[in-house]
Amino acid sequence: MRARSRPAFYQAAAHCLDYPDEQFFARITLFAAGAPALRPFLEHAATVGQAELAEHYVHTFDFHNRHCLHLTWWLDGDTRRRGQSLVGLKQAYREHGMELLNEELPDYLPVVLEFVAATGNRDLLLEHRPGLELLRLALSDVDTPYAQVVTALCATLPGPSPRDRATARALARSGPRTEDVGLVPYGHLDLLPLLTSGER
Repeated sequence: MRARSRPAFYQAAAHCLDYPDEQFFARITLFAAGAPALRPFLEHAATVGQAELAEHYVHTFDFHNRHCLHLTWWLDGDTRRRGQSLVGLKQAYREHGMELLNEELPDYLPVVLEFVAATGNRDLLLEHRPGLELLRLALSDVDTPYAQVVTALCATLPGPSPRDRATARALARSGPRTEDVGLVPYGHLDLLPLLTSGER
């Protein structure tokens, strides 16, 4: 993928991986024009319609940890360290003049993709590549069209994707940590999925 076409791809991918609302369906043609790699998914979305895709989205992402769209979960699991990782993400956004709005966490993949589209900085994707690859494999296992989006996303990153979980986990060094500790001490979890820049 040419560097100049990446912002449009990452912006379109952010919308594809967010809950499919009316705004998403109104922009399908625009996304397809700017991100050819996502056309198979977008054509599927247009074919099945909003109600069916929304139901599939909820079934795919809301009930399965192994399909988690929050990137620090893949790195830290449910541990204290995850809180620190979330703080780091929020700081990275601020360093580029961007702020989160409302309640979504800063590691939500569509938020990260919006940041990458706006800044051209892919460091966060590279840092969380093991989690992205594990997500790609998990979605491919259940044969969901959303696997096409994450596969296309991983293809924008340097080097080949791991072919199996063992290789992806080796890339990550380990799977998500499972320490049974809440995140309450890190009172910064009241964030939202939208990024904004400049004065509000």
